[in-house]
Amino acid sequence: MDLAAAAAIGTALAVGLASIGAGIGDGLVTGKTVEATARQPELKGSLMTLMFISVGLIEALPIIAVVIAFILMGKM
Repeated sequence: MDLAAAAAIGTALAVGLASIGAGIGDGLVTGKTVEATARQPELKGSLMTLMFISVGLIEALPIIAVVIAFILMGKM
């Protein structure tokens, strides 16, 4: 296996694992927000705001992973 093939496999693993982690994190945050909204509907606005901020921060991880993976892929 040459270096380019190893870099491609590493890139695929990095992007795949980052997206799996982000999907799990998004699901947990959204599920907990739905539970909290069901318990206290009057807090829906502030809960949704916090959820969107949290989802945005969670989604930053796979974006960074993709950028780093492609930078490393370009070095090969």
